[in-house]
Amino acid sequence: MTSVVEVEDLAKRYGDRTALDGVSFTIERGETFALLGPNGAGKSTTIEILEGYRRRSGGTARVLGVDPGTAGVDWKARIGIVLQSSTEAGTATVREMLAHVASFFPSPRPVDETLEAVGLTDDARTRIRALSGGRRRRLDVALGIVGRPELLFLDEPTTGFDPEARRRFWDLVTRLKHEGTTILLTTHYLDEAAELSDRVAVIASGRLLDIGPVDGIGSPEARIPIVRWRDGDGLHEVRTGEPATLVARLVESAGREPRDVEIRRPSLEEVYLRLIEDGGGA
Repeated sequence: MTSVVEVEDLAKRYGDRTALDGVSFTIERGETFALLGPNGAGKSTTIEILEGYRRRSGGTARVLGVDPGTAGVDWKARIGIVLQSSTEAGTATVREMLAHVASFFPSPRPVDETLEAVGLTDDARTRIRALSGGRRRRLDVALGIVGRPELLFLDEPTTGFDPEARRRFWDLVTRLKHEGTTILLTTHYLDEAAELSDRVAVIASGRLLDIGPVDGIGSPEARIPIVRWRDGDGLHEVRTGEPATLVARLVESAGREPRDVEIRRPSLEEVYLRLIEDGGGA
């Protein structure tokens, strides 16, 4: 089996409201896959169905070869989950909570190794209620990876992280990927999705708008390179499929290279926003 997640025509309805409408995708073993979309798009509903927490109304779903709606304890030991909400544990220390959760798994990651991976070694004896929001979020990540999951769900994992902590977390995700962990990521940070993901899917209003490699989603028009330059008339910006030819013409016309010339491809964020606008899912 190479497909860790297989979803076909997934649907979820709440009375007259449709939260998911025929969503289909697969996630391959060892892949980091980002599910992107605005609030209310259906991301959390999709993930909760795949985690076995919510029943689907239609379609099929298989996770690690099992229907998550009927999966048992052995299956749950093979997945890791980092939810949007933070951990609450009364007076337990960071180490106590992590050791407690690790005891539920057949082959957990060593507690000290896990603490170091998320940058909580110095907080091992700190009571969870005394942690800052960002550090508590790191503990959530630690609890999600301590069981050495085959599939890791990361739902907005870096909310509350400062820039340095986010970079350290990206390094951790890269390390997990190299270890063979399959990762399903949701995030509102489009640079995070671009940095970490092999493929992305964009969902809005319960429908899948596009899916593919980070540099392959969106229409061909949305991915046309942008040339910017400055001259005596001010700043100019032109989209063209032949940026080098345009720059050559500018040089020939002016007799020298334009000031502040820049050639770049549209970012994932720009392509994403255009998809959402065209798909009517904002």
